[in-house]
Amino acid sequence: MMISPNSNVKLIVPPPAKVPSPNSPLVNYALSGLERCWLPRERRWSHIYHLDGRASPNESLPHSDVFYTLNVLLGMSRVAKLPEDIDLPEIFHRNAMSLTALPVRKYAFGMALWAAAELGLPIPEQVRFELKAILSDDSRWRAFRAQDLGMLLTGVIAQARAGESEWLCFAAPLYRFLKERFHSESGLFFDAPSGFRRRFSSFATQTYITIACYQYGEFTGDVSALVMADTCVRNLIALQGPQGEWPWFFDAKSGRVLDFYEVYSVHQYGMAPALLEWAERFGRRGARDALVKGFNWVFGHNQLGRTMLVPELSLTIRSQVRKGELTTKTPRALRALKNAWLGTGDQLTDGADVDVRRECRSYELGWILWSFGRRNDLSELTNNGVFGGV
Repeated sequence: MMISPNSNVKLIVPPPAKVPSPNSPLVNYALSGLERCWLPRERRWSHIYHLDGRASPNESLPHSDVFYTLNVLLGMSRVAKLPEDIDLPEIFHRNAMSLTALPVRKYAFGMALWAAAELGLPIPEQVRFELKAILSDDSRWRAFRAQDLGMLLTGVIAQARAGESEWLCFAAPLYRFLKERFHSESGLFFDAPSGFRRRFSSFATQTYITIACYQYGEFTGDVSALVMADTCVRNLIALQGPQGEWPWFFDAKSGRVLDFYEVYSVHQYGMAPALLEWAERFGRRGARDALVKGFNWVFGHNQLGRTMLVPELSLTIRSQVRKGELTTKTPRALRALKNAWLGTGDQLTDGADVDVRRECRSYELGWILWSFGRRNDLSELTNNGVFGGV
C-alpha cells in the first residue's frame, strides 16, 4: 500500500532493542553503588558512605580515600563495560601521586603497583622512586605487617607479569622474607615478622599473604609457595562458620579462631572469592562450595536472617558485630587475649547479641568488581534477582 505524504496514517516505529549489558547484574550493582561514593572535587571514592540517613553520607579521610580508590581501580580492570565518564588514567595518576604526600601504609604502594599492572598504566616517577626505596632497603621490612608484604609482593609479580621486568629482582627477597618470618607451622600466616602482635592475625592477613603466595608460585614455578597457599586455604575452609561466616581474628601460632567478630561483608562477597578463585584454579577441594556458602551469608543466610545488601542504594552493609562493640575494640582485644592465653577457640554468639555496622566503604565494592568482573560461572550469585534492574 502506498502512503501519501499528506496521509493521516501514522507510522509506528518500534523502539530500538535494548542491548544487554556485558556486565553481570552484580557488577552493575557495584558500579551503581560506587557512583554514590564518588567525590567529584577530590576525584576519588570516599572512605565511608554512612547508611544512617544523614544529609551528607560520604565521609572523606584522604589517605584512606586514596587507597580505596586504587582498590576500586584494580577492580575496574576486570569490568567489561565501565561508565563513560570514568577516566581511569587520570584518576589513577592523581591518586597514585597522593601516596607520596599522605600518611599511607606501605600496602597502598603495593596496591598502586598491582592496579597499574592490571590497567596497563605507567607509575608516576615520584611513586616509582619511593617504591624502589621501600623495596631496596630490607631493614625497613621489619616494620611490615602482613598486608604490606602481601600487597607489595603481589604488585611486584603483577608488574613482572605485565612485562615490567625491572620489578622482578625484588620478588625472591620478598618471598624469602615472607617464608622465613610470616609462615606459621599451623598453616596460617603471622601478622608481623616479630613482636607480641605477631600471632594475632586477621582474615585480611591470610587473604593478602596467600594471594601473594599463589601469584609468586604460579609466576616463578616455586612449588613451596603454592603449598603454603593451599595449606592456608584448606585451614580457612575448615574454620569457616556454619552459615559461611569467615572469622575475623585468628591465633596464627595454634591455627585457632580467637574471635569470629566482626563478620565483614567484604570478606564474604569480595576478598574470600578473590582468594578462592586462586584455590579453585589449583584444585583445592571445597573452594567453590566455600565461596558460594560465604556469599549466601550476604543474601540473609546468617545469624540475623537479614540481607546485608541495600538494593535501593546499590550498597552493602559493612558487618555484623557484637552489641556494645560498634565504637570500641577493647572487648575484642581482651577476648582474643583470653582465648589465646587459655588455648581456647571462639564460637559464634547468640544472634540476639549481634548488631550491624551501618556503613559501606568504596573498596568493598571494588572487591566485587575484581572477584566477579570476569566470572560467568556463578550465575546463582551474579544474576541473583536482588541485583536486577540496576
